[in-house]
Amino acid sequence: MKAKTVVDIKMKKMKAIVYHAPGDIRLEEIPVPLCGKDELRVKIDACAVCGTDLKAFKSGNPRIKAPQIMGHEFTGLIETVGEDVKDFSTGERVVMATSVSCGECFYCQQGWNNLCADVAPMGFTYPGGMAEYVVIPEKALRNGHVIKVPAGVKAEHAALAEPLSCAVNSLQNCNIEKGDTVVVIGAGPMGIMNACIARELGAGKIILAELNDIRLAQADGFGVDILLNPQKQDLTEIVMKETDGIGADVVIVAAPAAQPQEQALDLVRKRGTVCLFASLPAGKSMLSLDSRKIHYGEIRVVGTSDSTPAQVVKAVELLTAAPEMTEKLATHKLKLDDILKSFELMQSGESLRVVLTT
Repeated sequence: MKAKTVVDIKMKKMKAIVYHAPGDIRLEEIPVPLCGKDELRVKIDACAVCGTDLKAFKSGNPRIKAPQIMGHEFTGLIETVGEDVKDFSTGERVVMATSVSCGECFYCQQGWNNLCADVAPMGFTYPGGMAEYVVIPEKALRNGHVIKVPAGVKAEHAALAEPLSCAVNSLQNCNIEKGDTVVVIGAGPMGIMNACIARELGAGKIILAELNDIRLAQADGFGVDILLNPQKQDLTEIVMKETDGIGADVVIVAAPAAQPQEQALDLVRKRGTVCLFASLPAGKSMLSLDSRKIHYGEIRVVGTSDSTPAQVVKAVELLTAAPEMTEKLATHKLKLDDILKSFELMQSGESLRVVLTT
């Protein structure tokens, strides 16, 4: 009977979005992956489309081991539990901290799994979640990268745990305190998520700046105190007015451009924090910063990248407690076949997060 089951699984096919090269991604029918004795196989029901996926399609990504199944913002129900796996059961909903760490390097030993020296991300090194099934590798289970989601959470909401966890990392790096004034530059989905998490972690006032009026309109209703277009209003003047001339406690730059990263020093108070959340393109990442402002103002300038399993746990707690937030963030639900349409929605600014369903 067991041998027959293996044969049946080998014969079964599934749909998957496979990256081959820049500009070349394909909806393919491929074999359902086998589940090893120390692995989980998950039936995917939702996978959000990240800006990283769009960048890979447009420009490529040298970290992707092509051909590779894309997608790292996924959720699903456990379909098969390997015989050596403990503490998981079929039917449980799970998400992941999808940059799988080695668990052994200096950074992993400090609890900074996101900075692992030998990181192996889902959708890059391992097959990702833009498919009907995904196998979660033993290393991910061993190092705590698989997080259970409470029953009753919608699939399209759970799929946002991974990007929300990146915003959790951002705000934790900023050492946000209750009542802080937080400026977020960039009202794309990640900028809005940063604003939402700032509020959940105690921010007293949130100012959100965005050049695109469509995105600015989408940000309305997320509990932001002041929304503005810095091409039409003076951002520095408004921040100083709202803080009695002191400056914001925290400035998070979620726009992938040099100018707002450089401007952030004019917006933050002495001993405040500037967080460079968005990455600049390779070859165009140099900034011109006034070191005297940093020096004499004792300003902290921090980066933030990805998230740890503990931050995914926190994100799951937050999205479970605030379903209205994730309902507004997941603006479009499409099928796997519509991956190119999802890219169009992202580039036009019409969507916040597009979620692909199987």
